[in-house]
Amino acid sequence: MDIPSKQSKIVVLGSGTSQGVPMIGCPCATCHSQDPRDNRTRCSLYITDGQSAILIDTPPELRIQCLRENISMLTAVLFTHSHADHIMGFDDLRRFCDLSGQKLPIYGSQEVMESLARIFPYAFDPSSEKKGYLRVLPHVIAPYESFSIGSFTITAFPLPHGQTTTFGYLFEKEGEKILAYLVDCKSVPQKTIERLSAVDYLFIDGLRDEPHPTHLSTSEAVAIARQIGAKKTFLTHITHHKSHKEREASLPKNVHVGYDGLEIAF
Repeated sequence: MDIPSKQSKIVVLGSGTSQGVPMIGCPCATCHSQDPRDNRTRCSLYITDGQSAILIDTPPELRIQCLRENISMLTAVLFTHSHADHIMGFDDLRRFCDLSGQKLPIYGSQEVMESLARIFPYAFDPSSEKKGYLRVLPHVIAPYESFSIGSFTITAFPLPHGQTTTFGYLFEKEGEKILAYLVDCKSVPQKTIERLSAVDYLFIDGLRDEPHPTHLSTSEAVAIARQIGAKKTFLTHITHHKSHKEREASLPKNVHVGYDGLEIAF
């Protein structure tokens, strides 16, 4: 994949849950699968219109993901929340500062910015600015706030995730609802479902078939996708409980299981 290019595309960098797949020391069939779709790094997603390039979250494998997909440009980074599997690759962003020679804009809630500044203080401290180090330009966004990056209008939607509130994001371009990204959530408020109505591509938390206290199960995710009326839906944040092939076989039309390296042109 040649990034940047003139083509508009969505790339799934990571589709796995917090421990990834395969899990350390797990003897299950999925963790020993030869299907490359069962090799899942932690969740992140990349979207570009050919000019602007946006990353959602910085998981621990971010450097590996970017090398795998030949990503060499970033315009901005959005954060869903500050759990470890979504932020601990943050320092890997330093290379993008080297390449651009500029601070990298990052967007997220006040809680996310406070967490990042506590864990990675050098990235936020002007006195620490040195060539080769990560330098960020933080933007705190509020629930339901819309903002623009390049040709995209992006809106943040609060989602319940146990005791944490995460942000889901809607990407629109020239009035078309291109992408909704809803991970790490247990439900989606009705007003958000209505706002996302008929989105082209929906990526939604679909942790596993069995219920979970802070994540959507397969059936819950499918029900929400039907309410939204997405043209095509992909489950993400996947565990090792079933293989990609097994989960894909049980899904209705237009609902699929996402996987690392999935690329969609739009």
